[in-house]
Amino acid sequence: MKTTFDLPDDLFVAAKKRAADERVSLRDLVARGLRTQLAGRSRKKPPRPAIRWVTVEGGLPERMDVADRNAMHDLLRRPR
Repeated sequence: MKTTFDLPDDLFVAAKKRAADERVSLRDLVARGLRTQLAGRSRKKPPRPAIRWVTVEGGLPERMDVADRNAMHDLLRRPR
């Protein structure tokens, strides 16, 4: 199927050079790239490292209201 689309000049030039280096047509290079993208091979992300949760005994200080930001900051700023 024929189609038309616009490419940035630098991308077009780089694609033409790559196609020439690999001795393939620009059409074949673009088709291969689209197949790769659609297959998802080039979109795989490296696995994220597991979160290491650190917990300690305790809890919120008495009278701490986490729903009231200003009161929470006032309580945290008070000298001990």
